[in-house]
Amino acid sequence: MKIIDKYILKRYLGTFSVMLLMFIPIGIVIDVSEKINKMLANKVPLTAILKYYYDFTIYFANLLFPIFLFLSVIWFTSKLANNTEIIAILSSGISFSRFLRPYIIGATLVSLFSLVMGFFLVPKASQGFNDFRYNYLSSNPTVRENQDVYRQISKDEFIYVSNFNYESKIAFNFTYEKFKGDQLEYKINASRIKWNPADSTYTLFNYSKRTIGKLDDVIERRDQKKVDMDFDLEDLTPVVYVAETMTLGELNRFIEKEKQRGSPNINTYLVVKYKKYSIPVSAFILTIIAVSVSSMKRRGGMGVNLALGIAIAFTFIFFDKIFATLAEKSSIPPLVAVWFSNFVFGILAVYLLRNAKR
Repeated sequence: MKIIDKYILKRYLGTFSVMLLMFIPIGIVIDVSEKINKMLANKVPLTAILKYYYDFTIYFANLLFPIFLFLSVIWFTSKLANNTEIIAILSSGISFSRFLRPYIIGATLVSLFSLVMGFFLVPKASQGFNDFRYNYLSSNPTVRENQDVYRQISKDEFIYVSNFNYESKIAFNFTYEKFKGDQLEYKINASRIKWNPADSTYTLFNYSKRTIGKLDDVIERRDQKKVDMDFDLEDLTPVVYVAETMTLGELNRFIEKEKQRGSPNINTYLVVKYKKYSIPVSAFILTIIAVSVSSMKRRGGMGVNLALGIAIAFTFIFFDKIFATLAEKSSIPPLVAVWFSNFVFGILAVYLLRNAKR
């Protein structure tokens, strides 16, 4: 690695680190100012608050790291351009592609670090961050699906409840259907079902079971009956942010299980999975755009480059959030929605890079 590579790479990583260290405390201060009244009113323990802001730091840094990286590259590359350092580098015979090499090395290092964080560190931080918000700060902590819960718990078993209370472990208007091939074998109904943690069984109230026969059906009725059933309440009603709290391996297994169960939230889980890969890739795209935009010395100085960079950054965030939401709420494939921003801005990066080389 030549001196010029070390010089630019040092500025790349150094400015990015300073940007993180500068904006994360600002984010914490803003968050504290918004939540301090609720924390005091709910008498949140100091240890819980400190743990929350540790998790907040990791969560916030991972969420906005592409934007921090983009702005830091705009900043220090504009300074190089204003000091005519880039003109001197290119005038010495170094091509623009060769000048770009240390930026790509820096983006690779940052992306690998982000990938490791997204796979292993961010899930734990996300769980602590979301648990704190819903346990201490939310006035309406609806963190689980509790209305019209329908699940396919195996290849030929289906259950349905109209309403579920996770705290009391009670569900209402319970239905269980067991199929054999495409034929219904038997069906169980109950007005209420309650989980018994002592022996891991369920008590069904106003129990009725209809077994389908070839010539006649057999009906069994009881006021209540204790039964063993092969499903778990935590699996049937996961918290709404469950996918964010899992490592990659756990998430893959969870998604496969939810696909078999016919979960209506499968797109939400897939969006989280694909974002683990798309966010690191965006570092390369935004780095190329930032260098292309800020490598030319402009009338107006760094201010023009920063203004243009901020406009591009907010446009990127807008596309990213809009299409992620559309994937969760509509029929747009999650893979397309998550990668759409990278695809559009990748084309923009190629166009700007070609212009910058001229």
